[in-house]
Amino acid sequence: MRPILKPLDATYQTRAVPPGSARYWSWLFAAGESRAPLLGIFALGAEWQALMDPATESSVAHLKLAWWQEEMQRLKQGSAVHPISGYLAALPRAASVDFTPLLTAVNAAAAQVSGAPLERGADLEPQSEALWGEPLALASELAADVPDAASLRNCTRALAAAGYLSKAIRDYRREARVGRVPFAIDELLAAGVDNDDLAADRPPPHLQRYLDCLGERAARYFEIAAQALPRAQRGQHRHLLVLAALGLTHLQSRGPRLERRRLKDMLLAWTTARRAHR
Repeated sequence: MRPILKPLDATYQTRAVPPGSARYWSWLFAAGESRAPLLGIFALGAEWQALMDPATESSVAHLKLAWWQEEMQRLKQGSAVHPISGYLAALPRAASVDFTPLLTAVNAAAAQVSGAPLERGADLEPQSEALWGEPLALASELAADVPDAASLRNCTRALAAAGYLSKAIRDYRREARVGRVPFAIDELLAAGVDNDDLAADRPPPHLQRYLDCLGERAARYFEIAAQALPRAQRGQHRHLLVLAALGLTHLQSRGPRLERRRLKDMLLAWTTARRAHR
């Protein structure tokens, strides 16, 4: 007998889709069948992102991510014990999907916490896809049949790369101060950027030029994600289009007041979802 889908605990739900966040608007305006899978995937992502945050003690992060690696194995085998894993396992289509991408994602998170840098710029897409692209695609597979899997993967791959770059641009200084480098080593060498530059209170000109180039790359990835889906799939996967639209807006934003940004985000999310559903 299939497990009964119970509501996700409020604490996990709040972490998964914090009110006013891009994830919240993506989930709120998602197609009906996508909302439960998306909530579960967002909830897992929130737990792992918290462990990857530079403020989390490294030893604690390693210990907890090791537990999550074991838990994702249990989820694959049908014996998960965590409430979020149980929530995903109880979804109607859970028996028809392979949960391996979630194990891949937590393995990638553990590698990043260990401080292992990207050696080459070409490593960005595989790393970001493992961390977030494949889990996003899995959420769609848990929601409904995907007639054009290649287009879905193109969208989630670009969205994950854009998100990785956006976060790296925003948080690189905090990462550098705990001994992590979120950027590709070959690109830093080519740009003449060293560890002291990354940890400085203000980026020196050569680092700022590099960051500006990364911002342009992130914007292109968001634009690719927004255009990757054929029209017939845009309504079903409109939560991805909302993430792309909000991600691009936040990347280019100069930081308006929080209340004003929340209103703008809500309107942009609503119009994006509405256009996708036509």
